[in-house]
Amino acid sequence: LDTKFGFPLGTGQAEEAIVRALRAPGIDLAGLHFHLGSPIFETEPYVEAVQIVSEFAAEMQRKHGFVTRHLSPGGGFPIQYVDVQPAPPVADYAEAITRALRESWDTSLMPLPRLSIEPGRAIVGRAGVAIYKVGATKDIPGVRRYISVDGGMTDNIRPTLYGARYEATLANRPPGETATVTVSGKYCESGDILIKDLVITEPRGGDLIAIPASGAYCLPMSSNYNAATRPAVVFASGGERRLVRRRETVADLLAAEVGG
Repeated sequence: LDTKFGFPLGTGQAEEAIVRALRAPGIDLAGLHFHLGSPIFETEPYVEAVQIVSEFAAEMQRKHGFVTRHLSPGGGFPIQYVDVQPAPPVADYAEAITRALRESWDTSLMPLPRLSIEPGRAIVGRAGVAIYKVGATKDIPGVRRYISVDGGMTDNIRPTLYGARYEATLANRPPGETATVTVSGKYCESGDILIKDLVITEPRGGDLIAIPASGAYCLPMSSNYNAATRPAVVFASGGERRLVRRRETVADLLAAEVGG
């Protein structure tokens, strides 16, 4: 596979890495990790990967005495961002991975390893909602209506970087007559688009647009491009709210400058 991550099995590089780690002083090689990418909306790739890694682990035990005590099947589990792409429950992934491990692991050579997973997106993705204020509108007759908002690719790079899709709703007034709009960010990049062809209650300047499922890979991947300041973060639960991260200021942007 053409990827910058990991050691390929077929070339012998993974085996060489294990041998070198076993011989290196001060290293306790505990287990194996693989990463399939993220998000993956089917369980079968995990099953196939566990089967392959199980065979490799048995080979490493027979040839080098390496016992795989830990197995980390990555990457993270998905969440549902849009109606047309539902995500299987996390329990489905857990059941598929553990079943594949029990069926393919050679327990005559070594005991079942401890599983370590990385469910970050599945934990926090749906817990976050991004709120944007509508600014200007640009109509191109017969082509598209653009709705500019006060954020964009600096606080959510995923649509630009990955082609990630989101849904949104108007947050400050009841539903009404709808329109098809494209939600664009305010930064000087033509690719700074959050959502294309969104059907939503027709937005007006000053309206608030809420984009659910923004709790993962938004703020952690944010930047100060175009001298943008990052937004505040508010925790809300049971009718109560609490500021946990203040909005950045221009002074924050200048704080690291040392002059010249």
